[in-house]
Amino acid sequence: MPQKPLSSTLRRALPALCAGLLASGLASAQASKDIVVGFANAKSGWVEAYDTPARRAALIRIDEINAAGGLLGRKLKVVETDTKSDRAQSAKAGLEALDQGAELLVVSCDYDFGAPAALEAQKKGKVSFFLCAEDIKAGVQGVGKYAFSSSVLAAVQGATMAEWAYHKRNMRQAYVLLDTTIEYNKGICTGFDWMAPQLKGVSIIGRDNFKNGDASIAAQISRIKALPREPDAIMLCSYIPGAASAVRQLRAAGIQSLILNGAAVDGSYWLDSVPGLSNFAVPVQGSVYGDDPNPQVEAFNKTFATRYGARPSNTYAYPGYVLIDVWAKAVQRAQSLEADKVTSELEKMRGEPTLFGPRTFSKDIHHQNQARLLISEVKAGKPGIVDEWTISTPVPLPVLLKR
Repeated sequence: MPQKPLSSTLRRALPALCAGLLASGLASAQASKDIVVGFANAKSGWVEAYDTPARRAALIRIDEINAAGGLLGRKLKVVETDTKSDRAQSAKAGLEALDQGAELLVVSCDYDFGAPAALEAQKKGKVSFFLCAEDIKAGVQGVGKYAFSSSVLAAVQGATMAEWAYHKRNMRQAYVLLDTTIEYNKGICTGFDWMAPQLKGVSIIGRDNFKNGDASIAAQISRIKALPREPDAIMLCSYIPGAASAVRQLRAAGIQSLILNGAAVDGSYWLDSVPGLSNFAVPVQGSVYGDDPNPQVEAFNKTFATRYGARPSNTYAYPGYVLIDVWAKAVQRAQSLEADKVTSELEKMRGEPTLFGPRTFSKDIHHQNQARLLISEVKAGKPGIVDEWTISTPVPLPVLLKR
């Protein structure tokens, strides 16, 4: 049977109709496509000890989101690459994850080792989150406007320990012992040095430096022992293994001062190196010991243990969970994965509730410059939560940038 010729009106409308159907099909395919979350983290080397707990916590939050229906109607898909605790490899790992379609790039905990990957995300116009970086440069100042960290700045930790020790442990004379190896350590001491002079009657009676790999701090200990009296507190700004070595040498020399540090030394895994340690306190975002005042934190610890065969080893697991949580909220509110729109929603967050405390971001600060922290103290070799503290005023940006 012969076909009737198309009318001129239909012939003119057909191209537009086909284009519309094609666009609709592409939109439908795009909507069903997984959202890729890339992880460029250390799976070997010293950074791995910090990256792995946070990455595992992030994966738990991703699974929760997927179980609840996903994000923007799409599932989250994970791709992982290995930085090998190497700065040059960090950039390569970041590019590899981005080439696999990552819309969010999650980079290493430490600024020095995560920044190369984050810079690659910045170049490609993608949001990046450091797993648990606590240096202000792991954000706008050191990477760019799309870089964030959900953790609490090192300077806030140092300031918190100064104010807490003053009010709760009668600290009036302090000694600062700085491990100059990485920026994180400098940040802790920066916060302490900023807060201490604001506390009536507090004086810093001495300061010294060392390197994390130093076999001995005998010279520094001699200078402490030469003081007219032992300081009330020693602000030790370091990380493992150097921090453990320093604490062991201080106690072996008979120095019994309260030793303060940042969250990098949270965990019981190193305490056998200083048997019977007491009078040692650090700030943490949540407790891995089963005594967190928020029962939901302990529920998370048990979920973590069920999935990975062991509880989180330290507080650095928690920012990994938080970063996925706040990023997903921003994406949902923006109804977009576009970096500018997601960043705008993140920067609107003020006291945003999360499992591990509220989070606030602004145009200038993509970190937490004030936060409620728990105080974990080691007594007779056993760590546990003894208090909580929020510094009386946020650490100002000029202080955070000071080095």
